[in-house]
Amino acid sequence: MAQKKKAKSVAQQNAANVGEAVSRTEQYIENNKKKLTVIVCAVIVIIAAILLLNTYYLAPRQQKSLEALVPGEKLFQAGDFQKALDGDSYEYDGFDAIIKHYGCTKGANLAKAYAGLSHVKLGQYEEAIPYLKAFKGKDHMIAPSVLGALGNCYSQQGDHAKAAATLMKAAAKADNNVLSAGYLIQAGQLYESLGKNAEALAAYKLVKSKYYQSTQAADIDKYIERLSK
Repeated sequence: MAQKKKAKSVAQQNAANVGEAVSRTEQYIENNKKKLTVIVCAVIVIIAAILLLNTYYLAPRQQKSLEALVPGEKLFQAGDFQKALDGDSYEYDGFDAIIKHYGCTKGANLAKAYAGLSHVKLGQYEEAIPYLKAFKGKDHMIAPSVLGALGNCYSQQGDHAKAAATLMKAAAKADNNVLSAGYLIQAGQLYESLGKNAEALAAYKLVKSKYYQSTQAADIDKYIERLSK
């Protein structure tokens, strides 16, 4: 009986505390009605401004940046890398112009990748590096390809350690049979040139264990056997 009375007393006290809290909240709202109204209105205005900015400025700008990139993509695919970089005498101004004009847009970001890859195709490895490093991507094809190209640029400059590490990152980022095995073998060969046979062997074994369905995996045993002797 005493326990029931105690439980009832605790429940009543909790209810009283909740009631008091609600009462204080109501009183606070009543005392600060004007201030809260201003805050709510400000939040609504900010949200509306963001929606309007996205709808009428950012979204169209994104679309325009991608449209501006189309002529450059066609020139790149046709192998006319210098014209893709510099633009033509008509309406296309080149990858640099897209990067500068459209800033933080998808088109400008892709232009960085295309510009870097164009310089690589032209054998201009030093010029390619800033563009390739500036590209930001999370997909499993373009982003690893850019990283792989960056690794090859480092290799061409004689920085084999940095090249191997970058190619290992490219392989991990791709994580597929199309790209990863090739990057791992390239990294392994660079590690071998540096006398880092343990790292090279690990790269080759990863091709055999994880990317065994790739075309490169068909010959991977000879790489592994050479370093296992």
